[in-house]
Amino acid sequence: MPAVRVATINLRNRADRWRERRHLLVNQIVDSAPDLISLQEISLPIRQGFWLRNQVNMRLTGSTKRPYTLIQRRKHHLVKGYYEGIGILTRLPVRYHDWVALGYGGRVALRANVELPNRQSLDFVSTHLHHVAYEKEARVEQVMRLLSWLRDRRHVPHQIVAGDFNETPHGLAVERMKQGFRSAYAVQHGHEPLATFPTALRPFTPADAEEYSQAACLDYIFVSPAVQVTAVSLFCHKPADEDPTLYPSDHVGLLAAVKI
Repeated sequence: MPAVRVATINLRNRADRWRERRHLLVNQIVDSAPDLISLQEISLPIRQGFWLRNQVNMRLTGSTKRPYTLIQRRKHHLVKGYYEGIGILTRLPVRYHDWVALGYGGRVALRANVELPNRQSLDFVSTHLHHVAYEKEARVEQVMRLLSWLRDRRHVPHQIVAGDFNETPHGLAVERMKQGFRSAYAVQHGHEPLATFPTALRPFTPADAEEYSQAACLDYIFVSPAVQVTAVSLFCHKPADEDPTLYPSDHVGLLAAVKI
């Protein structure tokens, strides 16, 4: 039964002190070196995903070409797709990858079907759902579309969906995900993290007060019933030693060890 380590982190694109915090992101990815990483809010104009892949690879092997491969998908939107996308960093061989449009500003889900050491395959899916807090039905619609796609197109029993769902643990979209998948963190700990957003990185303004009035768990790793969870922890969550407001991102990520 192969052991695999998977993670998710929202990069916060190039905003909020990117040039200062990017070394924290690289360091903490290198420290954990998961097999698969779901990335959200990748800044495409600055080639952020490629920069991150190259830096992590250089630290691990001295080469930009291995061990990680980057797969990206820009938003399915004429304007927003120029600026932002989601991605997957993988150390495992990729059999194929595809994507599905989820609407609401061009949101997408990106799937990499990877080959495990025992020659079985695993679907690893990165996604980032609609962000407006009170538009919960939009996220339910996106989850329904995502689940239908995973069920109907090249379905495999081993599936992991990881990303920023922009929904709290008892929100409708998360409850719908849990009808067919399990939250890895909740399986291991009996509850979701107290909060994955925001960190002290983000400087809030009065305009943020209504939408971000309190910290919340918005990020998840969901596993299908055939996937066994063995450990889960926070990921990319440590501030800089010299500055307690400098974090890798405005979200903290999750890291899960699973057996397949």
